[in-house]
Amino acid sequence: MTTVPLGHLYLVATPKLDQPEAEFLARVEAALDGGVDTLQLRCKDWEALPYVRLGEKISALARVRGVSLFINDRVDVALACGAEGVHLGQGDLPLSWARQLAPDLAVGRSTHAPEQALEAVREQPSYVAVGPVYATPTKPGRPAVGLDYVRWAAHHLNTVWYAIGGIDASTLPAVLEAGARRVAVVRAVLDASDPAA
Repeated sequence: MTTVPLGHLYLVATPKLDQPEAEFLARVEAALDGGVDTLQLRCKDWEALPYVRLGEKISALARVRGVSLFINDRVDVALACGAEGVHLGQGDLPLSWARQLAPDLAVGRSTHAPEQALEAVREQPSYVAVGPVYATPTKPGRPAVGLDYVRWAAHHLNTVWYAIGGIDASTLPAVLEAGARRVAVVRAVLDASDPAA
């Protein structure tokens, strides 16, 4: 298992279709300056080359601040842009295959139920994502798993894990009360009027 620095506030940075790249980069940079300490670039359905080009720019922002960068889904893009890791969903490459392709990459894994989390832990990922805690437009059609799964994770997972899905300033207290100590967010930071704040 490759170890990289993992923080407590994990930003999944997803560019919007109509958003100029410069604005996206500025918002990510502000979020990093405000305290985001783990970062993922998520470009669903992008071709490799534009994904790599944006990844290189995001990687440079993260590296200067000592923040680990994970690339969503794509081992090839993670390697090409110099990211520290790759984040794999349940339908993506098995962890063992990702490690064969890129033994030096850290690997994170999405989970939506205790049995998936236990299976992931056996594969020794760098971290496990637990969610979506609340319904989120980032994962349309994926039912929320609720706080019970967070409580389960707090008592049963002996690896680094992040609660994810619909977490913002209003839902965070309940997530922390359920036992989460690390959270991953998307809109709560990137859609804020002041991402750094």
